[in-house]
Amino acid sequence: MALGQVEKILATTNAQQVITRRESVTEPPNFYLRDLLSGTVTALTDFPDPAPQLAGIQRQLITYTRDDGVPLSATLFTPPGYEPQRDGPLPTVLWAYPREFRDAAAAGQVSTSPNRFSRPAGASHLFLLTQGFAILDGPAMPIIGEGADEPNDRYIEQLVSSAQAAVDKVVDMGVADPGRMGIGGHSYGAFMTANLLAHSDLFRAGLARSGAYNRTLTPFGFQAEPRTYWEAPDIYFAMSPFNYANLITEPILLIHGELDNNSGTFPIQSERMYQALKGHGATVRYVVLPYESHGYAARESVLHTLAEMVDWMNQHVKHAAAADR
Repeated sequence: MALGQVEKILATTNAQQVITRRESVTEPPNFYLRDLLSGTVTALTDFPDPAPQLAGIQRQLITYTRDDGVPLSATLFTPPGYEPQRDGPLPTVLWAYPREFRDAAAAGQVSTSPNRFSRPAGASHLFLLTQGFAILDGPAMPIIGEGADEPNDRYIEQLVSSAQAAVDKVVDMGVADPGRMGIGGHSYGAFMTANLLAHSDLFRAGLARSGAYNRTLTPFGFQAEPRTYWEAPDIYFAMSPFNYANLITEPILLIHGELDNNSGTFPIQSERMYQALKGHGATVRYVVLPYESHGYAARESVLHTLAEMVDWMNQHVKHAAAADR
């Protein structure tokens, strides 16, 4: 909400002061006390840039359209000083998380701002920028169901279509090399990653963290799916990448917290997926983080995760042969 809108709302109350938070592409988020009567602004915090060495990271909001006409958006990050015309296409990683919608208009809304302050923290995929990757962060992956149709009735079709539109956009911009594309995600994003590797040939390798891969292990619903396994067994089967492990020929890194207590992502999900992939001769690595739950908190776990992600993408994406356009 814009500051003017806030002040207009507060004008109808007796409030004389308000605390606001401000940030920009180059300015870290900080809090300010604004006096609505005098108009004075007093800084309450002075948080510095936590990673000034990454201040040159370039960020832009991009928009594009899926083949069924649904408008999509994403945030594109490129390394400091990068220029497509001078430096050429980069190895690129898409990091996403699908979401369900009941109408296409809602799915096409832009929910981020190009003015956000961006620095990687924790086990962020944005650290791959330091290795010369471009990152397409949060490309919209809407799964839409309108009328009597549930969104997941066409999950795979819509997922692949959204991924294709995102890849086409960054390739057409001259930023991404189509032969060096990676895909990754956490939780439902890991589930997405395995499905895209099974049902498309868009990506060289995948990063799947704390995911669920067999929907029969979540039989009473998942995400926004309202039907149980017994009501829609075909949907549960079709959406489970475990059932298509024989189709995953690209390298995939599985990471999971040993003590994950999230109801849909118990560690057995990655254990069984690893066994299925290994049994079919896939290139797969399974990393277990001791004492970690669904998110990773310990310094050792964060650093281990980052090292595994960087090594995997460098080996299987960055150093893959560049494809001819």
